[in-house]
Amino acid sequence: MPTQQLDYFTSLVTEDEHFPLTEAAVAVAQHAYPDLDVQGVLDQIDQLASKLRTRISPDTTPIQRLQILKHFFYTELGFGPNPNDFYAPENSYLHQIIENRRGIPISLAILMMELGQQIGLNIRGVSFPNHFMMRISLQQGEIIMDPLTGDSLSKNQLQEMLDPYLDAKGYRGELSLPLNLFLRASSPREILSRFLRNLKMIYSEDERWERLLGIQERLVILLPESVEEIRDRGLIFAQLEYVRPALADMQRYLSEAPGAEDASEIREHIATLEGQTKLH
Repeated sequence: MPTQQLDYFTSLVTEDEHFPLTEAAVAVAQHAYPDLDVQGVLDQIDQLASKLRTRISPDTTPIQRLQILKHFFYTELGFGPNPNDFYAPENSYLHQIIENRRGIPISLAILMMELGQQIGLNIRGVSFPNHFMMRISLQQGEIIMDPLTGDSLSKNQLQEMLDPYLDAKGYRGELSLPLNLFLRASSPREILSRFLRNLKMIYSEDERWERLLGIQERLVILLPESVEEIRDRGLIFAQLEYVRPALADMQRYLSEAPGAEDASEIREHIATLEGQTKLH
């Protein structure tokens, strides 16, 4: 694992106050593309923003700015979903998305938010269940927008999208949770953790352990308080037969969460790994 790249990523995500979400999201791809020129990708985004700014004047209202941004992003540049291969990891890597114009909701939203910011619009991300959204505050009110299409969604449409999630979690009837709870703006750290967890899911399902480790290392850095992420890194180390770091992570997990539901399972993993080290 190139420590230089991890040190760079660490430097980006240490503070919440100055959290360069776009740069950090671009930098995530360095685990899979070690020679990626992060600054070069940021320059490409800035070039798009410069082109966009030529269409804006000081008296362009926020709602007009939003319409100009949407037309530029979806119609002119042709950004949108990748219906043929929605779960390809490339749909999460910003440098690939800029090239192919295809992404998933969260990756497209990060680009839209960056371009919006550069023309004076405050577009924020919303970690809506199963589909990342964008939120824009205008004089006319709050708009919730689908990053795949730029469509504004009504309360009824959002509720319809939310209901299957509430059903699956058992949050219906007396326990029903209000829609607004799911529409709050997410912090850059929350957005990046969801961004990374999408990739974690993709690489886990494909059992691409080396790639998965690159993502998991970054989750541990991003969420230093989360012992579950340390446990997961240990389990990935074990898959790759990196026995010592696997043991260190799992033991740390048990020491910090001795009453965890999966504690006995993790102890079994540790016993197996310790048995392996004795055989050597």
